[in-house]
Amino acid sequence: MLIKIFLFLLGFGLMTIGFSTLILYINLFSFGYNFKEYVSYVVKIPEFYYLLIGFLLLNVSILLKGEKDEKHI
Repeated sequence: MLIKIFLFLLGFGLMTIGFSTLILYINLFSFGYNFKEYVSYVVKIPEFYYLLIGFLLLNVSILLKGEKDEKHI
């Protein structure tokens, strides 16, 4: 259970970093970049991979099976 919470929070934090930098780099459009150049640039920065890793960790934490509690009679 504790591992699931840790993975969820870590994934959430990484996705927050990734999305915030993607939003900040939208300003490249005002400098004359087109969408293809924007995507080409964003894929090269490490924060984009934080977004992907965070998304993966969130999905793992949600879909991870928990331990079954056995009731002692």
